[in-house]
Amino acid sequence: MIILGISAYYHDAAAAIIQDGRIIAAAQEERFTRKKHDPSFPSNAVRFCLTHAGFSLKEVDAVVFYDKPWLKFERLLETYYAYAPSGITSFMLSMPAWIKEKLLLKDVLLKELEKIEQETEKQVHQPLNLLFSEHHLSHAASAYYPSPFKEAAILTIDGVGEWATASICHGSGKDLRLLKELRFPHSAGLLYSAFTYYLGFRVNSGEYKLMGLSPYGDPDSERYQNYCNLITGTLIDVKEDGSVFLNQDYFNYATGLSMVKDDRWEKLFGFARRLPESPLEQHHCDLALAIQKVTEDIVIKMARTAQKLTGSDNLCLAGGVALNCVANARILQQGIFKNVWIQPAAGDAGGALGAALAAYHLSFGLNRPDTGAGDSMQGSYLGPEFSELDVTLTARKYKAPCTVYSDFDSLCSAVAGYIARGSVIGWFQGRMEWGPRSLGNRSILGDARNEEMQKRMNLKIKYRESFRPFAPSVLAEDAGEYFDTAVPSPYMLLVADVHQKRRKPLPENYRSLSVKEKLYHLRSDIPAITHLDYSARLQTVHKETNPKYWQLIEAFKQQTGYGVIVNTSFNVRGEPIVCTPEDAYRCFMRTEIDYLVVGNRVFSKKEQPEWKDKTNWKEEFVLD
Repeated sequence: MIILGISAYYHDAAAAIIQDGRIIAAAQEERFTRKKHDPSFPSNAVRFCLTHAGFSLKEVDAVVFYDKPWLKFERLLETYYAYAPSGITSFMLSMPAWIKEKLLLKDVLLKELEKIEQETEKQVHQPLNLLFSEHHLSHAASAYYPSPFKEAAILTIDGVGEWATASICHGSGKDLRLLKELRFPHSAGLLYSAFTYYLGFRVNSGEYKLMGLSPYGDPDSERYQNYCNLITGTLIDVKEDGSVFLNQDYFNYATGLSMVKDDRWEKLFGFARRLPESPLEQHHCDLALAIQKVTEDIVIKMARTAQKLTGSDNLCLAGGVALNCVANARILQQGIFKNVWIQPAAGDAGGALGAALAAYHLSFGLNRPDTGAGDSMQGSYLGPEFSELDVTLTARKYKAPCTVYSDFDSLCSAVAGYIARGSVIGWFQGRMEWGPRSLGNRSILGDARNEEMQKRMNLKIKYRESFRPFAPSVLAEDAGEYFDTAVPSPYMLLVADVHQKRRKPLPENYRSLSVKEKLYHLRSDIPAITHLDYSARLQTVHKETNPKYWQLIEAFKQQTGYGVIVNTSFNVRGEPIVCTPEDAYRCFMRTEIDYLVVGNRVFSKKEQPEWKDKTNWKEEFVLD
């Protein structure tokens, strides 16, 4: 049985295809259109999935959309009615789109699919079998069915689906049962997004920046503790089961055009909303730390409730909040569950995969396939890959000289040497990653030992805020040498502390230093990936799932004694991760990346012809 899953029309549109319960391909639309978080119908992603799987639409047994628009419309109407006459402006702005398109989503989807079908079929066949899954069911299915567990608790936390903002399910075999849910307008995800907005970052895009900013806060300060008390005493009421009640006197997202009521927040916290791109001050950092800590406490309570309701030793996580790798790590540290697995595409894009899996197992009642001991995500390398001819044509188009290696061992040895000598590498191999993290196939790499690497990569290559940390990729078998962890983290969804033996002491006046002074203090012998609190967002690299990337890091280890390097996504700020060889070459030439490796070819910046595009290309991308 072949099922195509689709998510679209909110943010992070995507498509995924499964055959007999096995994942064949998945991709986000943004990678093809080059529009970050592209919400439009994922026609390019659908075409890719069908082509890669070798099927036409007429061979697909069902197409499944990831949520139910009529339930979402019901929530909007009931919310506007409850808050009337407040929200009339938002109501008037949103209703035309709903009446013209979203309420007719079935027709819209069928028309878009027919366009794709007509590209290959002369005549449209019988109507497609179009199904709709509930939003949180799609998330839960995306987390449980690909997991390595035959039975598990499933915790989904996000902003909002149709009504649900958090849910607890229990999965057993092919079955998945809802046990408990929290409903709009009360939402841990929307709470975190409200602080994302107030601290000057873009909602649905900048939440990970808020998480990255939080270690700059001072946990020993009176101001931090005061912020925590204000959040839990005025803005929200947190129950023992993790459910939250948000004081709507302070929020505006239910019916307004912004997340919060700025004037009330300014009075509460004592400072105005930070404007995007304005300087970060210590009170911003302290507030970021406070909401991060409160969110972690909420997630921990929800996880405890999930364990009590299911009695399971296993937990699966999905929803946008599951991308908060600090909170994920705290669940592990608390020992609530023996095993935790997180869907790599935990946000709305992952709903496309979950919708397909939910239909296969729940609508059609089919059993889970045997995928062995591990998960069935194939390392999350589920996107497009490109041939030698594709690379040749790109090189020919730009008259780009390169060195071609017939032996991959020699290539890895050469590239490892470049990294060890301080060069920055664009690394492009195999199938593109599924989800927001680059996992060694569309990555920018550097030397974690280099004291200047974080500053250089942030300011000269990524063109992003200097406070943002970088992640390490470490050989799975060597992880314990560098980090205090015994748990694999192949999808970069857990943090771990840098090992005590690698740390350098902090100066006595550390807490009084400015944000910038703290940033560039040397904290370990792998400073480029050591965050202010000695943590790191860890990727363990496994030879079984990515042998080429493992081979490169092993070559670096042979030359330097270190089995760990810097890994960040292959893009600049505001740009989707590169998809094609041409995307990679363009990013390489527009930045200060020193070498580009595509397949078995190495391009040196010094040898390339002058880049003739003199336009202000940074304006192409909306800053996230």
